Amino acid sequence: MAELTTTKLNAESHLLLDQPLLRMPYELSRRNQKNAQRYVENGTKDLLASLSTTTKSASKSSAPDATLASLDSMISKMQGLKRKLGGLHEEEMRIHKSNRARLQHLQDLYEVQSLVDVKYDEWSRVRLSRLLVDYLLREGYSESAAHLAASQGIEELVDVEAFVSCHKIERGLREERSTSHALNWCKENSKELKKQNNMLEFELRLQQYIELVRQGHEQGIRDVDMEDGLDGSNGISLTGGGSIGGGEQKLVEARAHAKKYLSTSGDFELMGRAAGLLAFKPWDNVEPYTSLYSQSRWNHLAHLFLTTHHTLYSLPPRPLLHIALSAGLSALKTPSCHSAFTASSGNASSSTTSVCPICSTELNELARNVPYAHHSKSLVENDPVVLPNGRIYGRERLKGFNDGLGTERGYVRDPVEGLGGRKWKEGEVRKVFIM
Repeated sequence: MAELTTTKLNAESHLLLDQPLLRMPYELSRRNQKNAQRYVENGTKDLLASLSTTTKSASKSSAPDATLASLDSMISKMQGLKRKLGGLHEEEMRIHKSNRARLQHLQDLYEVQSLVDVKYDEWSRVRLSRLLVDYLLREGYSESAAHLAASQGIEELVDVEAFVSCHKIERGLREERSTSHALNWCKENSKELKKQNNMLEFELRLQQYIELVRQGHEQGIRDVDMEDGLDGSNGISLTGGGSIGGGEQKLVEARAHAKKYLSTSGDFELMGRAAGLLAFKPWDNVEPYTSLYSQSRWNHLAHLFLTTHHTLYSLPPRPLLHIALSAGLSALKTPSCHSAFTASSGNASSSTTSVCPICSTELNELARNVPYAHHSKSLVENDPVVLPNGRIYGRERLKGFNDGLGTERGYVRDPVEGLGGRKWKEGEVRKVFIM
């Protein structure tokens, strides 16, 4: 187990995982300001147009009732704009309050000087609660996350509402097979997505095109079946003579959709595959069209949205709890933690007792594939010696262990392997020289 060489707290190293803590409120505030700007611009444009129309009609008309009705309509529009801006103002105040709480939370860490200070324990417990809430939100347990945040009094330090909105869009794609919410989100963040050359909106438009083509082919089959089922009394087709069937109409809509949204992509290979969907039906089982028709594309779109959302808000792809846990496991892990002769609480045959967390039953398997931490400073016992198996110990500690174990004189055993392990002659133990 790693040793602590100092109890002085380095706040900068502790905050490496906390960039999303301030990044998320910034992005939410930016979006809120953008929405307010859009409301003001659209409201001003509508008001000026209505005012100009009302002025012209009032100068030409002798009916004051129409002018008053037009003025009432403008007042109603302005009141609606005021209500919208009022809601955005409340949201902005909530974001600022959350930001102040987060800044204070980080400032509290800088005021702690030692790792053994009780204030550091309190700060760490708050941070652990934050990480647990983040994990629950990412896994979709929004209600549990909200209850945990409320019980710990950290509602302003977590982003429950933002993740709830995110998972609503994800469920719309994965379960409801609907692109409407995701496209609205893309519209709100179009400028940032364009800077990143993100393909989410294009993929959503492509899926809309695929569904239109799918519906066209399926409706076309139904149209044919209906035409074959003529009414025997009058011989009239149920679809109507000479009219375009529902299936053909859907294919026309699909071509118009592709021309409007897909033709500007510049990806001619993808455009060729998309055009091929018009000729190949979902049940033809011909690649690459079968993959485009596959329902698994909805899972792909949901995953693409989550990746885009987390990238936009500077959120790591994995839960922060996983990152913190893997870093802690790596920092504590040593080669002896996974030795067959490891002295641990779960090893009844061990002659020693270990308090190493990595050797515990709960964490041992989790740490098996975690890399070892890089240590810039080595801690070596006085008068080190190396056993034939490559393990290094201090001479005095090795001697004291073998005396307590009752090893016969002239021989030594490895403290890790214990009484059931191999033994070597003292002459085989070599002195280690530190360069």
